[in-house]
Amino acid sequence: MTPIWQPSPNFGPRRDGLRPELIVIHYTAMNSAAAALERLCDPAAEVSAHYLIGADGRLWQMVEEAARAWHSGAGSWRGQGDVNSRSIGIELDNRGDHPFSEPQMRALEALLPGLMRRWGIGPAGLIGHSDMAPGRKRDPGARFDWARLARQGLALRHRPADGGAPTEARFSALAAAAGYPVEGGFADLLEAVRHRVRPWGRGPLARADMDALAGLVAAQAAVA
Repeated sequence: MTPIWQPSPNFGPRRDGLRPELIVIHYTAMNSAAAALERLCDPAAEVSAHYLIGADGRLWQMVEEAARAWHSGAGSWRGQGDVNSRSIGIELDNRGDHPFSEPQMRALEALLPGLMRRWGIGPAGLIGHSDMAPGRKRDPGARFDWARLARQGLALRHRPADGGAPTEARFSALAAAAGYPVEGGFADLLEAVRHRVRPWGRGPLARADMDALAGLVAAQAAVA
């Protein structure tokens, strides 16, 4: 799949010799791919991503993969900051309040295998923006179909495991083991984890949340 080259000035070198070990999925939260593309290429905005996929399946590339795009902002994953230097950023044309289109998902599925092969990134390295920045970011949100990607080996496939009784302390410990930063508010952490492993979950922390998160941790351990 050949992307449309639309260069953004908003990039720099990866710091400290770092290379991509993560792929971060975003939604644009804008009304169109054209509006998102304009912003991602605007030097005044100081944001960018490596790729943008439109709702119609069109693919743009704005930053070379070897360079550091400005897509993730503050946050961390597995205790490591400067996620921009450690990742490839993919923006999906979506406002955040509706499903992701079939052409868009097919384009993402066509893009990911080459990225993962070129940089040696396994399915555990595919994360959402909210995973690394709970509370600050909510994308790609509860409507993103992680299970669809997992069935193809592009995201981590997991099933519920025994997470124990639902307590905030135990849940936070499991979330930290999965890679989440847990320094913020518990409600934000719960929402971020649910977006990833139990998007239909609502209300207070439940045993199902514990078991779903424990399953993610177990799946990560199996591929480590």
